[in-house]
Amino acid sequence: MVETVDGTAGAPERREWTVTGMDCAACGAKVRGAVERLPGVARVDVMVMGERLTLDLAPGTTPPERIEGAVKALGYGIAPRGAARPKGLKAFVLPGQAAAPEAAPATAVGASLDAGHGQAGHVHQADAGHGASGHVHDDPADRGRPWWRTSKGQLVILTGLLLAMAWGFELLTSAETGRWAFVLATLVGLTPVARRAFAAARAGQPFTIEMLMTVAALGALVIDAAEEAALVVFLFAVGEVLEGVAASRARAGIRALAALVPKTALLEMGGTTREVPAESLAIGQVVLVRPGDRVPADGTILEGTSGIDESPVTGESVPKTKGPGEDVYAGSINAEAALRVTVTRAAEDNTIARIIRLVEEAESARAPTERFIDRFSRVYMPAVCAVALLVIVVPPLLFGEPWGTWVYRGLALLLIGCPCALVISVPASIASALASGARRGVLMKGGAVIEAAARVTRVAFDKTGTLTVGRPAVTDVVPLGGTPGAEVLAVAAAVEAGSSHPLAQAIRARAETEGVSALPSSDARALVGQGVEARVGGALAWVASPRFAAEARALDGDGLRRASALEEEGKTVVVAFREGRALGLLALRDEPRPDAARAVAELRRLGVSAVMLTGDNRRTAQAIAGGLGLDHEAELMPEDKVAAIRAMTGGAGGVMMVGDGINDAPALAQASVGVAMGEGTDVALETADAAVLRSRVTDVPGLIRLARAAMGNIRQNVALALGLKAVFLVTTVLGVTGLWIAILADTGATVLVTLNALRLLAFDPSRER
Repeated sequence: MVETVDGTAGAPERREWTVTGMDCAACGAKVRGAVERLPGVARVDVMVMGERLTLDLAPGTTPPERIEGAVKALGYGIAPRGAARPKGLKAFVLPGQAAAPEAAPATAVGASLDAGHGQAGHVHQADAGHGASGHVHDDPADRGRPWWRTSKGQLVILTGLLLAMAWGFELLTSAETGRWAFVLATLVGLTPVARRAFAAARAGQPFTIEMLMTVAALGALVIDAAEEAALVVFLFAVGEVLEGVAASRARAGIRALAALVPKTALLEMGGTTREVPAESLAIGQVVLVRPGDRVPADGTILEGTSGIDESPVTGESVPKTKGPGEDVYAGSINAEAALRVTVTRAAEDNTIARIIRLVEEAESARAPTERFIDRFSRVYMPAVCAVALLVIVVPPLLFGEPWGTWVYRGLALLLIGCPCALVISVPASIASALASGARRGVLMKGGAVIEAAARVTRVAFDKTGTLTVGRPAVTDVVPLGGTPGAEVLAVAAAVEAGSSHPLAQAIRARAETEGVSALPSSDARALVGQGVEARVGGALAWVASPRFAAEARALDGDGLRRASALEEEGKTVVVAFREGRALGLLALRDEPRPDAARAVAELRRLGVSAVMLTGDNRRTAQAIAGGLGLDHEAELMPEDKVAAIRAMTGGAGGVMMVGDGINDAPALAQASVGVAMGEGTDVALETADAAVLRSRVTDVPGLIRLARAAMGNIRQNVALALGLKAVFLVTTVLGVTGLWIAILADTGATVLVTLNALRLLAFDPSRER
């Protein structure tokens, strides 16, 4: 309970708003910083990608309108969740330029996504220098426009024209007239920057690049450096455009992902079909998916067989042929024939929505490196301001140096000192890595997961459904007593004709593959713990265990020896027999995935050891692990897997656990990094830190490669940002470089860091390097 200002008590209410115009992690931090200072506000969550602000608000404290006013004061658009998308404030509106119209209400995917996860993780803490409130925010109306038609681009054009006109005046008239033209160009270009700077200062955030820009440009005018002041304002605007272009490329992936789900669906009702919004589909309804259409919802095929292109969802480039009873994902493409699909997930919980949710929520799971950089920047920025002040006052006061020279150098130092490039160096790389992985079916829940995955030195695999397919298959058909192999399969398939047991399905599948038709059968019945009996061709036939066949005097010593040899290979053996005569043996095993051995070899080349943890018997575990070339521990209960992971965690580096079942969830949570296979249970996917949607074992080493590439990119960015700052700090104090170089050092470094991070978008985790 919360005590309110009027003395009454009330439970906090969870409130949500749509916030537009946030274009970087620091934007979210600024929004958070502005609203969490208000009375009665707690548990503030800001999602930049999801454009959402969520918080707890105690009744009778701060009215919602005041929260909205605090966000608007920073230059963002805000409206209650579910209302029309608000307009972000433009950076600068040219004469005659119309304000952007309000966008349509949030799309089905975006709106339903937000309904599905009311609570997000913590956002990035406020950084001292990357002034979100002052950045020329991403106006929703600008999306998809060429840069020169955006509000940022038009500000660049305006300031560039004013600067060119000032040079023209100076050339054609006199230096004095030119000076006033430069002053005018500076003031016009600086006005929107200063407005945002003071808005941030009123919100308790004075150390922003906009404030430093304002101080530096006005200071330059005072010391009669109007030309450089105008040039600095222009270069700052250019840097903002370049940052915006780079950032929009990084954000495009998540928007494209949301666009994969069609907006409408063909719903079957009462023998007819009608077009309805895809977001309105309910579980259990049946939809028609025509050839060439995208599947509108996660579902199960009720009728029809077709090739399904799942590359938009899983990254798998080869279409899969699917028929009745098989699952399909929203956003995948029906390539061949019409399908009737039963909806199994609501719009807010379909596969695409869950992927988007994972990517959005990954923003909150910040890497330790990123948290350190944020803490460092909060100390670094005031320290730079103090040094700049000392540079301005100490030489003139103590050594009689000219004030103009040292004021100029101090102002340049202020611009160089902004840690924008340093602050953005980590989240830019992480965002690019997350987008690159998501496009290729590899999901990671944030920077902390990336950093932990990069340190992994050991990987523990579950067996069933992870290293193996998860379904038994017939590996050997051994005829006995001269019986043809086709007859063995025909009789066995007939006995198993009505069974849904996985072994029965495997036997029927093998017969179909071999082109063998099952014989007519009747009177089938299960023999508990032994097998199945049926009447085939007028006589009884059985498919049962070797022990039962031996007790029925159908299997002799030679047959038992051959069955035992197959069991030693970790296979399950059944006998197809008639009264007193064995027809043949069928050996079945859950076979390793085709890429499992290659994945283990790739891990070894990465310097990562692998072990298999399974609850299966030791003989089967030995057969699977031996074939793949990795160590194993067998007959483990879920708690035993947790203990094994805990024991491995004691050494250097981290431990990654890869699994797909409910029984794997505790071990996934215990490991440094838990990875769920894409076909795994919901519990495994929710517990895990990462997921491989294509269920390829080779995506596990791919995930590690991507994480290591991201951490390498981060180190490059930090070195680039700090290196440029260090060089220009020294040259500025020595008088070698001036104001316009200072602003290039800031915005240029930010753009370089962002562009370097964007290289990760082209990184292919499946390729060994």
